[in-house]
Amino acid sequence: MNRGLQRAALGSLLLIAGAASLRAQAPSSQRSAGQKTQKLANPLNDLLEEARAAIDRQDFAAAIEPLRKFLAEKPDFAYAHFQLAYAFTGLKRLEEAKSEYQHAVALDPKLVEGWLNLGLLLLESDPAAAADALRHAAELQPAQSRPRFLLGYARERSGDLAGAVEAYEGASKLDPRDYEVAFAYGRTLLRLKRPADAEARFRSALVIKPDSAPARLGLASSLAAQDKAGAAAAIKSYLELKPGDRAARFDLARLLYSQREFAAALAEIDAAEAGQQPSPDTIRLRADVLIAQARWDDAVGVLQHALTFGPRDSGLHASLGHVYLEKHDFPSAERELKMALGLDQQSAGALRDLSDAYYLADNCPAALGALDQLARSEPPNSGTWFMRATCYDKLGNMAEAIEAYQKFIELDHGRDDAQDFQARQRVAFLRRKLEGKKR
Repeated sequence: MNRGLQRAALGSLLLIAGAASLRAQAPSSQRSAGQKTQKLANPLNDLLEEARAAIDRQDFAAAIEPLRKFLAEKPDFAYAHFQLAYAFTGLKRLEEAKSEYQHAVALDPKLVEGWLNLGLLLLESDPAAAADALRHAAELQPAQSRPRFLLGYARERSGDLAGAVEAYEGASKLDPRDYEVAFAYGRTLLRLKRPADAEARFRSALVIKPDSAPARLGLASSLAAQDKAGAAAAIKSYLELKPGDRAARFDLARLLYSQREFAAALAEIDAAEAGQQPSPDTIRLRADVLIAQARWDDAVGVLQHALTFGPRDSGLHASLGHVYLEKHDFPSAERELKMALGLDQQSAGALRDLSDAYYLADNCPAALGALDQLARSEPPNSGTWFMRATCYDKLGNMAEAIEAYQKFIELDHGRDDAQDFQARQRVAFLRRKLEGKKR
């Protein structure tokens, strides 16, 4: 997947529901079915009512004191700890909220709301701990999809992608029409490099919410990862909703370039750069397109511009050297390719082009030296053996030339008729010449 798509696919944040609505009563785990809430004797019940009223009007600070007074008398009442935690959450006093939620679920392990809100509180700071809390909530509400979805999200954030998929699968079965579940499921499958499965989930998300830009981009990403037809159309569909996304336009340009739709790729690069300073990536891609179109003079200008951003970029120097080689400007090619190799000695492409530049400039000693160096990083092919043979031939090294011509003939299998004919003729001629020298 290209980088722009990945950023968008993984960066689409989900809207997480807030805490459960609170009332000054015991939770479901502390009440039997049909039983009315047991009122506590005054003044403690009045303290809970005062806190409840303050929470209802979101005056969280006003809820703190009555709850503390209540807990001073009833420290083991789990739901009062839950309410205090909720008030602390509203005041952004998150460490105190965390402590109170933990106290509440320790007192009442079946307090679903406590596990759920503790998990929500920890999602950003400690997703692994959030996942543990949300696992309890999901187990306590096996028929509810939302806790499973939140569990999947926490696991995804913690890096447990396989566990996230398991949770999203469970949530999807419980509520197959939940867009957030379908999208998150697809996003995680994409991260697991399962693009075919991700494609199915993104398509489901788009059935539920056809105008979802992230789902359209996720679909494009999954199609591109499979090299499937329709990836470019999917990115275009996304750009209809987000025309200003330069990264997506760049991704589309790269995809069009890979499909050899060069004019369309240049048009998307132009659109990505419109009104903006060109980025090094768009300049490099423009150069690649121009090279593919054999527009050598235009490519030289673009690569020289790119080098103003990255004067020590080995790849840019190698590309510029290749363009000069195509233009038969061998001194300029040699200069750029040497600079590329000075920055990256392992650049086989630059070394290959340098040997070609020496060869085409009729500098056989230098060409043979470059070919020797190249042979240390990759096995010689038929083309390099032909270059060696002709260089040895020109230098009068008849035995080496015969051996190289024969290597070429063995590897080429007659694919290049002209070179095969030349090689066989030169082998016969050089052998006769060597035999004449021996007499």
